[in-house]
Amino acid sequence: MGRLWLVIILMNRAESQTEVCATYATLVTMSERLQQRDLVREFLSYIQVEKGLSANTLQSYARDIAKLQGWAQKNGKPIEKLERKDLREWIARMSRDGLAPSSVSRAVSAARGFFRFLMLDGHIKRHPAEDIHTPQGTSRLPQFLSEEEMERLLFAPDVKTDIGVRDRAILEVLYAAGLRVSEMCGLRTSDIDLNAALLTCYGKGSKQRRIPIGKSAVHWLQRYLAVRKQLGNEAKPELFLHRGRQMTRQTAWAIIKTYAAHAGVPDISPHTLRHSFGTHLMQHGADSRSVQALLGHADISTTEIYTHITDLHMRKAYDRFHPRARVAGKGK
Repeated sequence: MGRLWLVIILMNRAESQTEVCATYATLVTMSERLQQRDLVREFLSYIQVEKGLSANTLQSYARDIAKLQGWAQKNGKPIEKLERKDLREWIARMSRDGLAPSSVSRAVSAARGFFRFLMLDGHIKRHPAEDIHTPQGTSRLPQFLSEEEMERLLFAPDVKTDIGVRDRAILEVLYAAGLRVSEMCGLRTSDIDLNAALLTCYGKGSKQRRIPIGKSAVHWLQRYLAVRKQLGNEAKPELFLHRGRQMTRQTAWAIIKTYAAHAGVPDISPHTLRHSFGTHLMQHGADSRSVQALLGHADISTTEIYTHITDLHMRKAYDRFHPRARVAGKGK
């Protein structure tokens, strides 16, 4: 009723038939915009509730769907009206723009989830991304440090300083428990049980896991907690602090890169210490199911990549040291 009165008032003020038509068209457009649902926001809320995704994973979904939405707007289409041919053009554009195959695959996976949601909610009848194929990059083994390189990295901080003690504890915990950097930053003092040599962390989807840690990590955590008290941060619930506040992933990563450069180890990624943890356990005889539980992998196939690394490691050792590894068969 309010909209009708607004139309009547504006039409009465219009001086010509042309102005009346223009005014009516404007009101129709405004009405459509007001009634339009934010399907992207609804999708993100849906997957957050249904899948219990972590904030970081949710942000990745949001960024990938934003790429698709931006591309759709540039091409004059609402995102929910995109068809299979549109998505193929979108994928081709991402590839031409130099996006890594893994990033393209992740974006397409997010798009599949979005259109699946639209189907479930009755917005579309066909799934345009269901059989879309993404470019396959060359499969790469995860990067890890040798045990000698890991030792150099652990010894890089200057433990004569309070900051050095904190940083040594960070490196020790990451390597001892195979944590993601985000998991390490999220640790609270109550998550550490030094008497039992255990820590509790919350991984993807807020899944909790308890992980044993070794004597070295316990020792450096004890030293760090003593320093932490001296710095007046005892009341803070977060374990690792930077300038009195909870350490961020970006700060932690910058710290790790600085020590990696100082130790002379190769360029590393945020997951390198985690990969080193998994690889070294497998090299020393741990079974893949145990490593899966320690790392918090949902799928055993994710963990089995470390088996492949270990096989390559043993192959190299065999070829290097066995006296007949490179000798072609001779004689009878």
